[in-house]
Amino acid sequence: MSSPAIAVRGLVCRRDHAVVLDGIDLAFGAGEVTAIVGPNGAGKTTLLRHLAGLDTPAAGQVDLRGQPLASLGPAIRAWSIAYLPQAASAYWPLRARDLVALGRLPHGADLSRPTRASDAEAVQRALERVDGVRLADRAINTLSQGERARLMMARALATEAPIFLADEPVASLDPAYALETMTILRAEAARGACVIVVLHDLGLAARFADRIVVLANHKIAADGPPDVALAAGVIDAAYGVTFRHITVDGVPQPVAWEKQR
Repeated sequence: MSSPAIAVRGLVCRRDHAVVLDGIDLAFGAGEVTAIVGPNGAGKTTLLRHLAGLDTPAAGQVDLRGQPLASLGPAIRAWSIAYLPQAASAYWPLRARDLVALGRLPHGADLSRPTRASDAEAVQRALERVDGVRLADRAINTLSQGERARLMMARALATEAPIFLADEPVASLDPAYALETMTILRAEAARGACVIVVLHDLGLAARFADRIVVLANHKIAADGPPDVALAAGVIDAAYGVTFRHITVDGVPQPVAWEKQR
């Protein structure tokens, strides 16, 4: 990997005096999709929030292009990092296009004035990518949870940030839109973005990620390409489940089979 887009060094995170992540060292490069997987409580969301600069670590630090993230101003962080939180949504009667336009604020957009051409074009591109053009003039509170999730994805895409963090972006989506969402994230990496996505669906992680990081017991249990990170024994121990492993079109597909006793 060349110089990482974002990295964590010696990261220690605590919640209510309990250790959530302990001594995490990871570097993430541009142009690749990294999936963060692991059982509930493994610290996946906590890691993503620290990468986004939303939480302060108990020890260690996050570096953005070689500089401590904590030392950078909010404007630089907002321009550099697009963050899509878990179950992101909005319920107020805001027009969908205006919601997506919020992603342009780091670029100096002023929503109280007529939209600049560059911002309008970015918003339109984002809506098209999530199949949301037909929703553009609808009020957010009239849409389904899945439709809102797609528009929240569009808002993050409109930022056009070099780093894209997504926490369970397919959780509320049907299979068609889940596949579409992962395809969008792959396209973000293809344009040169560093994409880091938290997933529970190991099949999607195996199919779409270049690299998978498995978190378990507050540490990194595995880190590598899908066939390595999801190997038999590795995820069995991490999840406390016996997996059956099949291969579809050359892609490993672990299937949870029974809970270990």
